[in-house]
Amino acid sequence: MTDRTTYVSLAGLRGRGWSNSMVDEMLGQADVQGRDPRRWSLAPVRLYLLARVEAVERTPEFAASATSASRGAAAERRRRAVLAAVRAEPIEVPRLPAAELERRAVRHRHLLGARGPGGVAAGAMVRWQVGYLRHALSRYDTLLDGLYGATGRAEAERLLRRRLYEAIAAAYPHLAHECRRRMEVER
Repeated sequence: MTDRTTYVSLAGLRGRGWSNSMVDEMLGQADVQGRDPRRWSLAPVRLYLLARVEAVERTPEFAASATSASRGAAAERRRRAVLAAVRAEPIEVPRLPAAELERRAVRHRHLLGARGPGGVAAGAMVRWQVGYLRHALSRYDTLLDGLYGATGRAEAERLLRRRLYEAIAAAYPHLAHECRRRMEVER
C-alpha cells in the first residue's frame, strides 16, 4: 500500500489548481495506479509523487499555465453570470397606441437616413415598427458588457435578441410574425 502523504491524486491536483490538460502535459503518466481504499470502483486511482508535483509547480511553465487556466475559469464564470442576468432581466416594451407607434417608426426610419417614395409598402411598416421597438430597447445591450470574443458573447447576444423579440411580440401581437422572422434571420 502506498503512503497517501507522499502522493497526490488527480482530485488533489485539481484542488491545487491543476487542469486535466496541465496534468497530461506536465506530469504525464501517474507514478502509481491503484484502487481507492475509501470507495469501491473499477477505475484505478492515479497517484503522483508529491515531490514531483511540487517541483513542477515551481517552474515558470506551470505558473503560466495556471494563470491561463484561471483566466479561462474567470471568463466562464463571467459568461454564466451575464447569461443569468440576461435571462432574469425583465424586458419592458413601451406600450404605444398604433398611430403613435407608426409615427415613431417612420420618424426613426427617416433619422436613419432612409428616404424613399411617399407610399409605404405593405410589410414595410411592420418591419419599421419592429426596428423602432428594437432600437428603443437597445438599453438592454448593456447587459452584455464584460463579455469579449469567445467568452460567450455570441451566445449572450442571441439570447438577448430572442428575449427582446419575444417581448415585442407579446406586447404587439400583430408584430409577432416579423419578430419570429428576425429571430430566424439573426441566428
